[in-house]
Amino acid sequence: MIGYVTVGADDLVQAERFYSSFLPSLGYDLQISDEGLSYAIPPKDDGTQDPPDFYVKPPHNRKAASVGNGAMVAFQVPSQAQVRALHAAALNAGGQDEGAPGFRVAYSAGFYVGYLRDPQGNKIALYCNNPNEPRRPD
Repeated sequence: MIGYVTVGADDLVQAERFYSSFLPSLGYDLQISDEGLSYAIPPKDDGTQDPPDFYVKPPHNRKAASVGNGAMVAFQVPSQAQVRALHAAALNAGGQDEGAPGFRVAYSAGFYVGYLRDPQGNKIALYCNNPNEPRRPD
């Protein structure tokens, strides 16, 4: 199980604007510290936490943040309508479109996804694979 995910950012104000445009809608709370932004879903009654925390921080080596080639963080979204709404909100908050929300031929018929780049250039996916949602017509 993944414990947490961290992406680098040089401009935390820009990063907060971007990530706060959609993560609170998915249940994440934000804590800001000297180390950066920490988004977490509150623990369950039994103390477990799922999904993992998501951190946005300047690199510890004090060099410029860079994008991982081939790296992407995907956030599961309950509905296709919410994928569209959150994708649009993230674009309005400084994100860049990397693929409009929709079905992809290469994936299963129920996998609905939109791709973004955060202001730093990190690739983000917002996806829904809810069996109660419409499927791709094949």
